[in-house]
Amino acid sequence: MNATTSSTSTPPDLVAPLLVSDIGSFHVGGRMISLTGMTPRVRVSTAGGAVHPIDPNGEVIVGQMYVQYVKLANPRSAHPLLLWHGGGMSGVNWETTPDGRPGWQMFFLRAGFDVFVSDAVERGRASWAPYPDVYAEAPYFRTAREAWEETFRFGPVASWHADPAQRHPHDGLRFPVARMEAFMNQFVPRWGGNDKLTQHAYDALIAQLDSSIVLTHSQGGNFGLNTALHAPDRIVAVISLEPSGAPDPEHCDARVLRGIPHLFLWGDYLEQHPFWVNSVPKVRRWYEALTAAGVDAQWIDLPAYGIIGNSHALMVDNNSDSIAEIVFDWMRNRKLVS
Repeated sequence: MNATTSSTSTPPDLVAPLLVSDIGSFHVGGRMISLTGMTPRVRVSTAGGAVHPIDPNGEVIVGQMYVQYVKLANPRSAHPLLLWHGGGMSGVNWETTPDGRPGWQMFFLRAGFDVFVSDAVERGRASWAPYPDVYAEAPYFRTAREAWEETFRFGPVASWHADPAQRHPHDGLRFPVARMEAFMNQFVPRWGGNDKLTQHAYDALIAQLDSSIVLTHSQGGNFGLNTALHAPDRIVAVISLEPSGAPDPEHCDARVLRGIPHLFLWGDYLEQHPFWVNSVPKVRRWYEALTAAGVDAQWIDLPAYGIIGNSHALMVDNNSDSIAEIVFDWMRNRKLVS
């Protein structure tokens, strides 16, 4: 069942070759700082190699974000699509699914968009900074139980087990549970106090582009929603897959977003997991502020449309292409792609 207001869109051709004009990458948002008072160390670069004295005092870059882009020879949209990942993850979420299917990067390239995939501050190829010298605390590492029972909603409380045969996913779950370990390989450490650095880097990326469509997942949602407030003249749409947070309408004026359509997309089992029971109302409050301000905002609850079994990992569930088609329809209905 189509979860958009129209079913006139033609899905992207998922087989035809792509004509690409450019593939590249860059970093954005970083700044130079000086480190002092740190203890000298020694390093061996390779087994049996020479010993190098290392002075960690001096200038380093912090707060940088990595951005990979693929630009088409003949894009069907005038606006690049920016894919922003969630907490404890990186841009690899968008590239290939854990069960080996093409991810949303390829789907939306085939749909006619130039696609920019980011590794946010502290993630993946964005690199780290020293802690506690720059980052104030040690990082968090996601456990399988947290992912399975809480954040990604693969199964109810007490359903995780290290032995795959003893794991008990939700009935009808669309996440490919046989590939859980492959998904866990994508987990990266995250720090709890870098929101300002991360927001600055995302805002810096938006400032480099004439216009953008921002598509976010989970923790990335709050950054995307705030970026639209910071640069309403440069963002033409915001698409939020299960954002874990949103701006506070008591402190942010949703009226500046008139003319920027917003889509909020939600999967299944939300009411069974306390993290999401506590998170969704805060996002709903921002959505209602948007609609009250006259913003074109749509809230799609997939189970209400008969699409059941989706986890928090909408872009890698076994119906991920169908979910991407819903997003594509929504964009095409708003004339963001031909």
